[in-house]
Amino acid sequence: MAMWIQAQQLQGEALHQMQALYGQHFPIEVRHYLAQWIESQSWDSVELENPSDEAKAKRLLDSLVAELQKKAQLQGGEDGFLLKIKLGHYASQLKSTYDRCPFELVRCIKHILQSEQRLVQEATNTSSGGGGQAMDTLSQRHQQINQAFEELRVSTQETENELRKLQHSQEYFIIQYQENLRIQAQLSSLSSLPAAERTQRETTLQSKRTTVEALLTREANTLQKYRLDLSEQHQKTLALLRKQQTLILDEELIQWKRRQQLAGNGGPHEGGLDVLQSWCEKLADLIWQNRQQIRRCEHLTQQLALPGPMEELLNKLNADITDIISALVTSTFIIEKQPPQVLKTQTKFAATVRLLVGGKLNVHMNPPQVKAVIVSEQQAKALLKNESTHSESSGEILNNNCVMEYHQATSTLSAHFRNMSLKRIKRSDRRGAEFVTEEKFTILFESQFSVGGNELVFHVKTLSLPVVVIVHGSQDNNATATVLWDNAFAEPGRVPFTVPDKVLWPQLCDALDMKHKAEMHSGRGLTEDNLVFLAQKAFTSSSNNPEDYHNMTMSWAQFNRESLPGRSFTFWQWFDGVVELMKKHLKPHWNDGAILGFVNKQQAQDLLLSKPNGTFLLRFSDSEIGGITIAWVAENPNKQGERLVWNLLPYTTKDFSIRSLADRISDLNHLLFLYPDRPKDEVFAKYYTPPLSKAVDGYVKPEIKQVVPEFTTPNPEPSGGAPTFMDQTPSPSVSHSNNFTVYPSIGDSMLDPDGDFDLGDSMDVARHVEELLRRPMANQWNSQQS
Repeated sequence: MAMWIQAQQLQGEALHQMQALYGQHFPIEVRHYLAQWIESQSWDSVELENPSDEAKAKRLLDSLVAELQKKAQLQGGEDGFLLKIKLGHYASQLKSTYDRCPFELVRCIKHILQSEQRLVQEATNTSSGGGGQAMDTLSQRHQQINQAFEELRVSTQETENELRKLQHSQEYFIIQYQENLRIQAQLSSLSSLPAAERTQRETTLQSKRTTVEALLTREANTLQKYRLDLSEQHQKTLALLRKQQTLILDEELIQWKRRQQLAGNGGPHEGGLDVLQSWCEKLADLIWQNRQQIRRCEHLTQQLALPGPMEELLNKLNADITDIISALVTSTFIIEKQPPQVLKTQTKFAATVRLLVGGKLNVHMNPPQVKAVIVSEQQAKALLKNESTHSESSGEILNNNCVMEYHQATSTLSAHFRNMSLKRIKRSDRRGAEFVTEEKFTILFESQFSVGGNELVFHVKTLSLPVVVIVHGSQDNNATATVLWDNAFAEPGRVPFTVPDKVLWPQLCDALDMKHKAEMHSGRGLTEDNLVFLAQKAFTSSSNNPEDYHNMTMSWAQFNRESLPGRSFTFWQWFDGVVELMKKHLKPHWNDGAILGFVNKQQAQDLLLSKPNGTFLLRFSDSEIGGITIAWVAENPNKQGERLVWNLLPYTTKDFSIRSLADRISDLNHLLFLYPDRPKDEVFAKYYTPPLSKAVDGYVKPEIKQVVPEFTTPNPEPSGGAPTFMDQTPSPSVSHSNNFTVYPSIGDSMLDPDGDFDLGDSMDVARHVEELLRRPMANQWNSQQS
């Protein structure tokens, strides 16, 4: 209800805009009396493009009607009688209006709430003068646009007044001209009269004719001046319209599209189109008014031709105003919801296109159809150069036609493609080092419609952001790299779909940080130390100084074409593997700050050796994609007083699908403190799996626990000379390099060559135990007795 309280305090134009949100489609009284209920509902949880959410929308409609009816029944007394009837009427009205299309009710209320929030925010920023420099700049720009609209409104009204004045003058001229013709006709008929009478009347008529002709000459000059002045005034208005349209289309709309592109990398949501649509509709209204004025000027000129350059001037004005409205219509045919940029064949996907001026120009009176086709990068270039007159395709999309629908509640004209699917793709011949996942396509949306009673016919087209087509999930990683690079570094107005081959390291850091925060759904981004670690990995450098990397550049090949030194994967593949692992299994731990992550083995060793035994940290594996390991400090079992840092073989998604990280840490009793000094239960206890219940019907539920045999006892005793499970390379602080023994070997080593534990064998043992525990108790006893 807080939003409605603030909305009621709006004033001036903001209040007018808020009131305009309501009408028969959703009465303002419903908003007022159900404010608290409306604001407490999860309208955003309903996906308007998802047919399966229609039942959810229907429940919201039924609940709204029930709340209204309940509110109506509570009204009593003389004063409440009329309100009771009115609320009951609104309940019936909303039920009948939206019962067959509950999505429209949700769309309407979401639009109202978003608009109210925007208006309240703008009013708050204006009154407080706060919101930071960016908000001040935004407010100034919006104020500038609104002032320009007021100037255009005044100018258009002035030309309308001048046009009426011209029309009245011309009508007066025509009346006087007809009077002059009547006098001439009378003079011609005098010949039949007697001479005396003819002379008298001829003198009178000649005097009248002289007066009328003088008046006509004067009026003709006045008309000519009015026409030239009006033409000049229209030229000034059109210049203002062009300037305003450039500001809105080439700056505001382009910025919205750029935000939409960055949102594909995890940037902030691009924001709604309501403000842009309101501006574009104002433009369309003003352009159309001026166009109609120019047409009326043409009609007046044709009605009464006078010597002068008016015909050429009007032709020029007509051509200019047509160009302006054509630019507006074609530029405001946009993609509101982009198709997925990594597009898998034979998979359903959705997209939404919208015509921002469709409602204002009444395009919905004859709803146009939109067609979607997939085109290659070369075909997109040809389209933008107007070298291709017909739409060639590089594949086949199913369900690629959709009729634009007008939503009266939000005044939007849009086409929702809900069930498209790419059936096949035709790839171009690749050269050199190019890969399938580097080839870019785009979805072309096109439509044709007329405005003004078929006066103007428009063929509109718009291209989606570049998409990479894959046929298997294994290609997703590399395809995402192509999309991320394009979204981050594409320049406005580029030739499709050129991007720089090299970028500065800080630029790439911004893109990686944006992607990382979005996937983690967290404000905890990559720290400067994290970025230094990534720079060391990317450039094979040992420098810890961030300044050393500020002027370094990274090429696309270094990013995701060439493998890292000594590895079988690229920089991006390693980074994306880390993000995927955290997104699926470690998100809460990262957001809690429990994962240090971006440190190498040597750095982990340096950090841990200064801490008490049992201190551990979590770091991402250098050698494996999507791996995380536990490093901890403990006594050397072979030499009293010597401390070593141990590294467990990295866990991957497969491991965490069996047992969570928190439970694995709980299993390892030798892990005591999370670096630097936090008791592990304090950090991870809230994520531990609750203990299993007791046996039911003679069955014991199995439980898998992680075991590192070498650390199952507090002080393991060496068994001199026997083969060893642990072949640990000591830390640099230890002067000895000889191996030591902890337990007799019972099979293959549980450590990798780098001294990392391999839990594969221990997990096999656990699975065997689990299989035994699944057997009924009676059977187990029988087998033992036998």
